[in-house]
Amino acid sequence: MNTAEQTVRDIALENPALVRVFERFGIDYCCGGRKPLAEACAAKGLDVAEVEAALNGAAKGLGTGEVNWSLEPLAKLSEHIVSKHHAYVKAELPRLEMLAEKVVRRHGDTQPHLLELQRLVGEISTEMAQHMTKEEIVLFPHIAKLEYAHAAGTPAPRGCFDSVERPIAVMTQEHEHAGTALAQIRELSQEFTPPVGACPTYRAYYQGLHEFEQDMHRHVHLENNVLFPRAIELEKLAVPVA
Repeated sequence: MNTAEQTVRDIALENPALVRVFERFGIDYCCGGRKPLAEACAAKGLDVAEVEAALNGAAKGLGTGEVNWSLEPLAKLSEHIVSKHHAYVKAELPRLEMLAEKVVRRHGDTQPHLLELQRLVGEISTEMAQHMTKEEIVLFPHIAKLEYAHAAGTPAPRGCFDSVERPIAVMTQEHEHAGTALAQIRELSQEFTPPVGACPTYRAYYQGLHEFEQDMHRHVHLENNVLFPRAIELEKLAVPVA
């Protein structure tokens, strides 16, 4: 397939299995996914032909087993995000904060970048806790009600906002802020590469940061590129209030 001119986002939407290829090459398919593949490769100094070959191979061999969330009910997608990704964030960030403290205590005097890494992890932890609460209590239930009303042919539910686009804009902006922090973490950690002779705690910390970044990319992709656009379109189809 000729994918060079397609956006990274659209490629990921067409075949969710291909996100693994983007992860392997370090290509952003969530917040920065609206760039054409050729442009995204050029920005990272990658050979677009090599990436396309990897995508073609993955499309032939990995097409099954991945849920295409573009075709599933929005309520089901929201539940999946909460049970899989929100649950992961809530469990993993406290562990990463603990590892950050241990590594800083041992190596912070000679490796000052670890202090900045610790600050960024703490910042993400605080902001994501607030972010997920707003989604779980306000936005996701509203989207589920919107979907139910559309199926029943009844007027859209009234929320504490004039349009679902308003809270979605806020959530998207917060995603971008988290994405910026994760990009800084990747740079400071030199692509999550611990120094030679690093202790097991140091290695576990960097491995955890890498895994957290991967999960966040999948998490944000499902919201920014699937859930939110579909919710906005659904609201436009809503039965007018009499």
